[in-house]
Amino acid sequence: MSERPHIPTALNRREWLMGAVAVAASDLPAHASEPRIRVLLLDGFNNHDWQQTTRIVQAILAPTGLFDVTVSTAPASPAAPGWADWRPRFSDFDVVIQTCNDYKSDAGWPEVVKADFEAYVRKGGGVYVLHAANNGFPNWPEYNDMIGLGWRPKDYGTAVHISSEGKVAHIPAGQGDKSSHGPRADALVHRLSDHPVNKGLPRQWMTADLEHYSYVRGPAKNLTILTYAYEAKTQMNWPLEWVVRYGRGRVYVANYGHVWAGDVQPLTFRSADVQTILPRALQWLARRQVTYPVPSDFPTATTTSVRPEFEGIY
Repeated sequence: MSERPHIPTALNRREWLMGAVAVAASDLPAHASEPRIRVLLLDGFNNHDWQQTTRIVQAILAPTGLFDVTVSTAPASPAAPGWADWRPRFSDFDVVIQTCNDYKSDAGWPEVVKADFEAYVRKGGGVYVLHAANNGFPNWPEYNDMIGLGWRPKDYGTAVHISSEGKVAHIPAGQGDKSSHGPRADALVHRLSDHPVNKGLPRQWMTADLEHYSYVRGPAKNLTILTYAYEAKTQMNWPLEWVVRYGRGRVYVANYGHVWAGDVQPLTFRSADVQTILPRALQWLARRQVTYPVPSDFPTATTTSVRPEFEGIY
């Protein structure tokens, strides 16, 4: 089992983060003074704790000084107040963080919002699909194309795994199993490429408290796997992060960020790698140069790195 470095509990998170950001800023090139990236965070329904997820994402991004985040909360169902009037202006933003998940519920988006979202991405928009958001909208064909792989039944689409030699392999519909996951655990992440989101990161590192999906399935078109990890329940290697080209748009999908009902100060979001990759992915999705640096506390191949608890969000 990996060991987590000791962090004094009395350490003020704000002071610690501002110090980290100051060090990071000193390493940024001159063009880092570009306008802030306009981020639209979509929430409103999920079988996970979406309210806490939203607060945590905001807490991670705010100290970087790189983003202006707007939250748009979707009505939970057609019967909910505001359903007919909810219509996010996607074109006003550089990138969207999608956290909505209608798994086993009556939730969803109005058809006009779906059409607007498709057009936004197809014309060049960027989307970050956060954890269980890839469980959602199974009957929306264009969304399935956008995410490439999602939480789906055994007979739906292609599953992708990585061999012991690090080669990407495909499992046809009907073979293998439906999407699932085992218990959360620290996991060794393997980097497959020099994609801008992960370039400069170690080839291997330990991420904390991962809920790792197996047999994620979908069209798997225009798909690039960035990282993978071993999943103990299936004893196989499954994708952890991947990107998809949809029209002229960019989509990034990751397993990081599991926050279940009752979780407090979730370790996965306090893992230094997750707090590093999130802003880097958003820069790439917004078609900016990825300048957010790899910090000195980034985890190693043998040790996780968990940062102080979030303050002011509970």
